[in-house]
Amino acid sequence: MPATDKTDLVRAVFAAYRTKDRQVVEDALADDFIFTSPYDDAIDKARYFQRCWPNSKRIKTHVIEKIWEHGDEAVVQYRCVTIEGKEFRNTEFFRFDGDKIASVDVYFGRTLKEA
Repeated sequence: MPATDKTDLVRAVFAAYRTKDRQVVEDALADDFIFTSPYDDAIDKARYFQRCWPNSKRIKTHVIEKIWEHGDEAVVQYRCVTIEGKEFRNTEFFRFDGDKIASVDVYFGRTLKEA
């Protein structure tokens, strides 16, 4: 998988959260996908969709600020705006297995306040 394909896949997953297109996300994740965040300790794909996908209802937009790729890994820094107008910035570490996302580790950033 060329590096640009990984970037495109990451961007497609973020876009699917905005458009509420769960199938795009399901297709992007490996069957043995693992998700970790400050609230989730290595949960599987089914649990990820139970716990995390409902948050898509709250997302108005993601602004991807940076994507770094190296081999089968990518780091994404983004800003999110919720439908309530709240903003926050997170960083996510992606690992790939071929053309699928094998795992994501999320590192929560700070909540951004209006100036």
